[in-house]
Amino acid sequence: MLRREFTKAALALAAAPYLRATKGLPPLKITGVKAIPTSAGLNYQWVFLKIMTSEPGLYGIGSASNLFHTAAVVSAIEKQYAPFWIGKDPERIEDLWQSTNVRTYWRNSTIQNNVLSALDMALWDIKGKRAGMPVYDLIGGKVRDAVPIYAHADGRDREQVVENVKKYMDEGYRHVRAQMGGYGGGGMIPAGQGSRPLNGFNGVAFDEDVYIEVIPKLFEYIRVKLGTEVKLLHDVHEHPTPTGAVELAKRLEPYHMFFVEDILAPEQIDWFRRIKQVCTTPLAMGELFTSPHEYVPLISERVIDFVRNRISQTGGITQAKKVAALCEEFGVRTAWQEGGDNDPVNQIAAYHVDLTIPSFGIQEENHFPPGVHDLIPGTLKLERGYLYGNDAPGMGIEINEEAALKYPPKLIRPGDDWTTGRGLDGSLVKP
Repeated sequence: MLRREFTKAALALAAAPYLRATKGLPPLKITGVKAIPTSAGLNYQWVFLKIMTSEPGLYGIGSASNLFHTAAVVSAIEKQYAPFWIGKDPERIEDLWQSTNVRTYWRNSTIQNNVLSALDMALWDIKGKRAGMPVYDLIGGKVRDAVPIYAHADGRDREQVVENVKKYMDEGYRHVRAQMGGYGGGGMIPAGQGSRPLNGFNGVAFDEDVYIEVIPKLFEYIRVKLGTEVKLLHDVHEHPTPTGAVELAKRLEPYHMFFVEDILAPEQIDWFRRIKQVCTTPLAMGELFTSPHEYVPLISERVIDFVRNRISQTGGITQAKKVAALCEEFGVRTAWQEGGDNDPVNQIAAYHVDLTIPSFGIQEENHFPPGVHDLIPGTLKLERGYLYGNDAPGMGIEINEEAALKYPPKLIRPGDDWTTGRGLDGSLVKP
């Protein structure tokens, strides 16, 4: 009995400073919700979420950006979610995450996930600011000094690709993604060429057989010219058929890829098992995923090597930590997706997670123009292949709200885009 009482007293004494600190703070409530859509004075389609609280001056920022559904995301925040959040306790992050996830009954829509992710980031931002600590310290503390990133090298031919990869190597990058003519490049038939139906589609067309011949030869050439020091990546963007994907992975195996991304369309992910049976080419997948039911089996069965979820598309910091923990158990690594349409708030949310997880693999780079650093103070800095943030409380980022609203998002251009490529016969080739 004496030992038990002594233990209880010791625990109470150890917890006393924390209890005094938290008891000294008044209860916190969400008092306001605001969607901030902006083009940043450029061509971005960004949506930021601002959560205001009952503590004067205390608010959080999150990313709800969605290139193709900007207006829908703004409307969802203002009309559906804001009334649900007002009055709730922002300190209860997990509970508010879970209740928001089931509030609309159907789960894992793209728009719902954008909003849920933004809420989660904003709540962690609030908690960090109130605690006077950066988010990475709240979620476990650093396990690395900075976040390695990979660069994007492209070129009209293999000589130019090598030249651009070499430029990044000279800047200090160890990881470089190499494309030749963008997504599907190396497999494109020029407009008007090739065997086509009469009076049919006459534009630039994708040909799988050409792609599977050209791309492995590109990486052979890069290795001959630049050696094995650089870690090479390539984004297939789901263009091949499943059997074509198996063949491409086999042909790329001799060139020791860091990873090959999106070699299969999400509708064909069962074929990852076939690829793993015939070669060791590392595979990355996930930027189109919205539901855990898509990526959890790939991780738990170890048929991918890197998961490519976008933080602002799959649930924010809370969910990213859970995905990273799952990866750690099964020997899979993270490679959170950024892309040219992404924003600095999502990037820094990924950065805070990256700093804390043992299952980290690589982070995609995203260079923002100088004006963005003024619009969103705290935007991360890229230097010699690494991302660097700051030690400010919360996410370490702010937003010039007045400047952001001065530049509303622009309307999406009509007609086809890179997402609607076609083959020689005019049929759609999925991105």
